[in-house]
Amino acid sequence: MSELYRLIYAEKANHPVVLLCRVLKVARSSYYAWRGGEAARRERQAADDALAHEITVLHIASRHTYGVPSIHAELRRLGRRVNRKRVARVMRERDIRGVMAHGRGGPEPGCVIHSDRGSEYTSAQFRERIGKFGLRQSCGRTGSCFDNAAAESFWALLEEESGARTWPDRATARAEVFTFIETFYNRRRLRKHKTFGYLTPADTRQRHQHALAA
Repeated sequence: MSELYRLIYAEKANHPVVLLCRVLKVARSSYYAWRGGEAARRERQAADDALAHEITVLHIASRHTYGVPSIHAELRRLGRRVNRKRVARVMRERDIRGVMAHGRGGPEPGCVIHSDRGSEYTSAQFRERIGKFGLRQSCGRTGSCFDNAAAESFWALLEEESGARTWPDRATARAEVFTFIETFYNRRRLRKHKTFGYLTPADTRQRHQHALAA
């Protein structure tokens, strides 16, 4: 039906609307209701385009790492009152996506992801994402920090080497932590390997993958 309304709108300069509606068997009231709705739709589209521009700027500033939650939080921090579902829709329609650790590291299906029993790790959303990537979840025992020693060791190192500082806002803290992990820790920080000597975590993982392939 919208196609007929658009045809009437396009031809109204050449023929009376009443004649076009009669020929196309369209009620004039329905056509004018569509006209009113079309104006509202165009206004919403313009607002979405403006929001998409703001989102794109924030996404580029985050080094293309922010997803919906971070973009929404940053918009609110800047005083932009916008519904989170609307942010998700605009980002989805324009294929603006954050970077997940899975996308950067590319672990093979069946890899184990281990954590403690924090609510973020036992949530349905987190478990659903793990299943989507074909990973296996492992959780430490309640009250036993030794089951999660590798992760606890990393958190201690992060606190020690990033320094006990206070950031001006949550977005800056996220960016600093991301830079430490991705730019320094994974790719530049050397740790002693018992066989290969001093390697970065990225080098260690690459050697491990080559060994598996061989």
